[in-house]
Amino acid sequence: MITRENLIRNEALRRRKALGAICGLAIGDSLGDAARMQENRVNYGFTTDFSKGAVWSTDDTEFALLTAQTLIGCGGKLTSEAVVDAWLKNVAVQDEFRRGGDSEVEAANNLRRGIRPPQSGKFNTYHLSDGSAMRIAPIGIVCAGDPAAAARMAEIDASISHYNDGIWGAQAVAAAVAVAMADGSIDEIVAAAMDCIPSDSWLYANMTAAFAIVEEADFNILDAWIALHDRLRTTKWATTAEAIPSAFACLRLANDSFKKGVTLAANFGRDADTIGAVAGAILGAKYGLDAIPAHWVEKTRYPSGTCLQFTKGIDLKKIGEDLAALIR
Repeated sequence: MITRENLIRNEALRRRKALGAICGLAIGDSLGDAARMQENRVNYGFTTDFSKGAVWSTDDTEFALLTAQTLIGCGGKLTSEAVVDAWLKNVAVQDEFRRGGDSEVEAANNLRRGIRPPQSGKFNTYHLSDGSAMRIAPIGIVCAGDPAAAARMAEIDASISHYNDGIWGAQAVAAAVAVAMADGSIDEIVAAAMDCIPSDSWLYANMTAAFAIVEEADFNILDAWIALHDRLRTTKWATTAEAIPSAFACLRLANDSFKKGVTLAANFGRDADTIGAVAGAILGAKYGLDAIPAHWVEKTRYPSGTCLQFTKGIDLKKIGEDLAALIR
């Protein structure tokens, strides 16, 4: 690992890594959404690239942009008040959310009722969803090299819509991105994530079970694949305790290149857009923008506003540059 000070001194490096993380998240989101579509399954089986036609963003990318814009607006000094203000301005004002996550819809409803964090997350039927983890990567970018700070800030953001495992999953992803931004090894990235998760939690149990399956399979994808799905499957596929261990298991199985790792994660099935987004953010932070196929970056560069209307047309590269400028 390199130090945060190394990144602060190296403007080009922190820019490449910040852009890699935010663009990687969007690519994993869109590729995962495409890979689980029946048409692509019939035509391709295993999706390794974007087919012709439009590629849209899902709530993963668009809520990550909400987190990013909130961070940029407060100069990287995140507070619960800043998060609430951003959600009231950009989320609670919408009457409907096309493809929006249930946890975020419930949080918006709570905000309209005057309920504020942490109750807005705790009093939420879907507080165990992966909706916090999907959006949290921008915090890991800003806290590059400082996973403890990333975990603290992730709790602030996640508490508006989540509780317990929903918060711990966000902290794990934020910490992992922070370490990946500092060139951490996959073992260091995983260790930073696990440090955020209480040992008596559902998420911890599933993370350790997933890693045991991967190790028993001697890191062979074909030998681990079915066992991972059978062990992690829950009744609702957007659960933190299923999706986040799935993403980290894919990272353990394939992490020597961005393309290989994110393609595997995107084809996991179930909540594949979030699994792909988490893996894409971490691998993008580790390897940087230059390691990502340029046509993938351009294909997903401008979100469609499918879920959050204010995100339509935002330039992800500009967001990445603004986040990189907060690493100081």
